Amino acid sequence: MGAATALYSATCHAFSQYGNGSPYRVNLSAVVGLSGWLPCSRTLRRRMQGVNDAVRRAASLPILLCHGTGDDVVAYQHGEKSARILSSSGFQNLTLRTYEGLGHYTIPEETDEICRWLSANLCLGGT
Repeated sequence: MGAATALYSATCHAFSQYGNGSPYRVNLSAVVGLSGWLPCSRTLRRRMQGVNDAVRRAASLPILLCHGTGDDVVAYQHGEKSARILSSSGFQNLTLRTYEGLGHYTIPEETDEICRWLSANLCLGGT
């Protein structure tokens, strides 16, 4: 559920509010989701239409999604669909990293990729 929460937070950041209308006061700098899916995906594109501030915030938020094709907990297709919906809804700074055969767990290659991505997107320097 961590990736689902992170991706829901990305949408709340874009709209500056939770789905129930309460203010979302967290200023996200980046979002990472591992082996997850996007809640509320069916309504996201429609909600984004005509909300220029949300589109601007969505476009500037870096998102890294990592998913293995062998995931038997959250099927890879759910992660791939989540990436497509986010991209088509205005989240333009999105990277989907696919790991062939990886199940619902992490491997050193994936954690190294996350460290590099965070360092680059948060201007942390180093590797």
